[in-house]
Amino acid sequence: MRHIFGAIGLILGFAGAAQAQETRLAALMTGDDARGWEAVGRLEIAGKGFCTGALIAPDLVLTAAHCLFDRDGGTQIDPSRIEFQAGLRNGRALAYRDVRRAVVPAAYVFDGQVSDQTARADVALLELAQPIRSARIIPFDTVAQVSPRAHVAVVSYALDRADAPSLQDLCGMLGQSGGVLVLTCDVDFGSSGAPVFAVEDGVARIVSVISAKAELDGEQVALGTLLDGPLAELQRALAGTGGVLHSAAPPRVRVIGSGERAETGAKFVRP
Repeated sequence: MRHIFGAIGLILGFAGAAQAQETRLAALMTGDDARGWEAVGRLEIAGKGFCTGALIAPDLVLTAAHCLFDRDGGTQIDPSRIEFQAGLRNGRALAYRDVRRAVVPAAYVFDGQVSDQTARADVALLELAQPIRSARIIPFDTVAQVSPRAHVAVVSYALDRADAPSLQDLCGMLGQSGGVLVLTCDVDFGSSGAPVFAVEDGVARIVSVISAKAELDGEQVALGTLLDGPLAELQRALAGTGGVLHSAAPPRVRVIGSGERAETGAKFVRP
């Protein structure tokens, strides 16, 4: 934990104040509110909790690596026990898909803590058992770096907003170092893996995923793992077979009731 806060201090030493005033979270409760964000969904993790994920291809979901590990035993969770619920709102998703395979970067080691080393590799790629092909659910493009002209936004689920996503369409960007973005985005338990968007000329592309939250000088900040490097590694791993965790069970279909909520297993830094 000491390492990650040292990195934040270094970033702020060069970046100075946030580059933009952030906006407040807005719940995407209606179809009109959520239009364009339907490829963001909730990941149900082995009945124990949830994270946020986003579709980047009809059969590929991007999320945080630590979401794939049991926080008690530290073991990797069988992908067959993970379900992606695309566009979940008010207890119903536009599509439900089981996960067939999952992969995390070779450099990622789960130990229940967050450091500068783990935060820069805290990204995972999930292959769905069946692709999602829908005119309403369009996968997002990704981008390696944030353009100086872009602004940063995040769409996430969280413990107090588990049944519908929330959009913060402008986060302050404090800086970046070693593959980690430091942001003023409002995140909480369950926001792990949420897509961080670089929005330029009205087009939103995923540049990072939420890895952790922390406090800096009494203020909450969010840490995001940049995709430059890790994503290409994960795509190569899925194209082959090495280092990929396969599902041990056949696909299943599970419908989530409108009143169901779950405790999250997502890991965040608390100083």
